[in-house]
Amino acid sequence: MTDTATPRDKPWLFRTYAGHSTAAKSNALYRANLARGQTGLSVAFDLPTQTGYDSDHELARGEVGKVGVPVAHLGDMRALFADIPLDQMNTSMTINATAPWLLSLYIAVAEEQGADVAALQGTVQNDLVKEYLSRGTYICPPKPSLAMITDVAAYTAVHLPKWNPMNVCSYHLQEAGATPEQELAFALATAVAVLDDLKGKVPEAEFPAMVGRISFFVNAGIRFVTELCKMRAFTELWDEICLQRYGIEDEKFRRFRYGVQVNSLGLTEQQPENNVYRILLEMLAVTLSKNARARAVQLPAWNEALGLPRPWDQQWSLRMQQILAYETDLLEYGDLFDGNPVIAARVEALKDGARSELATLDAMGGAIAAIDYMKARLVESNATRLGRVETGETIVVGVNRWQQAEPSPLLGSDGGIMTVDPAVEQDQIARLAEWRRGRDGAAVAAALADLREAASAGRNIMPASVAAAKAGATTGEWAGVMRQVHGEYRGPTGVSRSPSNRTEGLEPIREAVDAVSSKLGRRLTFLVGKPGLDGHSNGAEQIAFRARDCGMEISYDGIRLTPSQIVEAAAERQAHVVGLSILSGSHLPLIAEVLERMAEAGLGHVPLVVGGIIPDEDAAALLAQGVARVYTPKDFELNRIMMDIVALAEPAAAAA
Repeated sequence: MTDTATPRDKPWLFRTYAGHSTAAKSNALYRANLARGQTGLSVAFDLPTQTGYDSDHELARGEVGKVGVPVAHLGDMRALFADIPLDQMNTSMTINATAPWLLSLYIAVAEEQGADVAALQGTVQNDLVKEYLSRGTYICPPKPSLAMITDVAAYTAVHLPKWNPMNVCSYHLQEAGATPEQELAFALATAVAVLDDLKGKVPEAEFPAMVGRISFFVNAGIRFVTELCKMRAFTELWDEICLQRYGIEDEKFRRFRYGVQVNSLGLTEQQPENNVYRILLEMLAVTLSKNARARAVQLPAWNEALGLPRPWDQQWSLRMQQILAYETDLLEYGDLFDGNPVIAARVEALKDGARSELATLDAMGGAIAAIDYMKARLVESNATRLGRVETGETIVVGVNRWQQAEPSPLLGSDGGIMTVDPAVEQDQIARLAEWRRGRDGAAVAAALADLREAASAGRNIMPASVAAAKAGATTGEWAGVMRQVHGEYRGPTGVSRSPSNRTEGLEPIREAVDAVSSKLGRRLTFLVGKPGLDGHSNGAEQIAFRARDCGMEISYDGIRLTPSQIVEAAAERQAHVVGLSILSGSHLPLIAEVLERMAEAGLGHVPLVVGGIIPDEDAAALLAQGVARVYTPKDFELNRIMMDIVALAEPAAAAA
């Protein structure tokens, strides 16, 4: 029987992470999802928008509209939310380096709609620390980026009191390999760094309420019990920090508020229908425990390891949430795990591990000062995780066990994914040019000058950003001012030149590397590159990490390189093999340009290998163009890839 003393809990916000192609097409998708019962919006922006480039910038080539919606100016934001009343919506915008700018555009559109800006509800992610560690969409160095985060928070304290100005994102930390203890510690250390800086920007009496506006965005992986306990540990540690470090007495301001997207890293290209079960189990970990229940949940679709989900795929994930919330009796009861000794012991163990890691970070001067340390730790942890999958210690169904399967009937004639029309990029560029022609150039120049002055003087940049948005400035122009004032940052790769102590299974590869190197007359040199704006560097880092441990000379300069920069590096370092990693879906145009530039530079004989989320037909096209090998998520055996690289260097060794 239902416990009548316990009122039925309200369901969490139902979201799907969505945005693609153009603002108009994304708007149609949002309105369709809302009509299907979605209760909040979660906006995905394309990589140029995330990294502060207009759609016609050199680095934006091939990236426009691929992993999200391009928003270059007020007109794009206006089209994105057409016929969606923003004062009735709870909108999450997954945006970080350009968060002040996108929030400014959102405010400007809300004002055009006649909305009361003070009533707006939603979140900007606005977490730059995790960008340096795992996602790579940073623009400026850490200290000025921290100042921009707290500028947004201080501005919302006055103008948007219901808005979450910062969403501490541990999601990508887990995707980058973080252990649960690291995920807890690195996320909490980020929140502490932000709150310490914010204390000087808001009146003391208003600070507790601002602590209450900080929210979190977490990852729920497949280790169901650990993930459930991790969320309980998060709530208890956050309460502890708020009370002991900041003296927050009011319990409502100490409440750990979080949204979640369950783990995309664990979704498999092989037997993708199995991902439905993975997503469901991961959702249960963040919804079953009432005292640590997510406030908002967005689920990936079953086919995200293959490419961009179709509207039907997103609908299926939405229905999974609705069935749990409305058809089951979950929300009719109190917490199911209070008093459970197994859960309590695991929670305490996670808290102890996180406290130890937090103490290490504090000794280093906090999260901002410890970015290089945290990045190296993530790369090491991810290498350990991948090693367990390779050896079979960690079983992944359909990947390293039970690979034989019937073909999936879910993969229709479209390959089971949605593709973005290549014409979208040129259409977006044409609209951008038209926007520039139609605006008041003098007003834009004056607004950007005011923004530059505010940033240079250390004033809050939000008022000037809102004014620039209304004047018609573009995303690239706003970010250009930030680059001029604060400089541009290149993050740590987490991959040192010194090999680790790993030896298991590597001796045959090391012997092969030594043999080829001897024939070449110098160490086999492998250059790993990340062309374009894709900041998902985990795969590239692990390839470089393993190749280094196998005895190769590694050249890896991190993310966000142009094809010309990669080719110049390959020539300068006399690379024997070049490897490119692209996960944004922009592999065809970017790799074609790299191949062309390699031929022009006299490097046409150097083998080029490519890794990423690459459909079979695209892989065939790349091989036809001259790519030597194509690797996708199903190629989890890194040692086999290492032997392939050695084999590709053999012809050069024979010629030597």
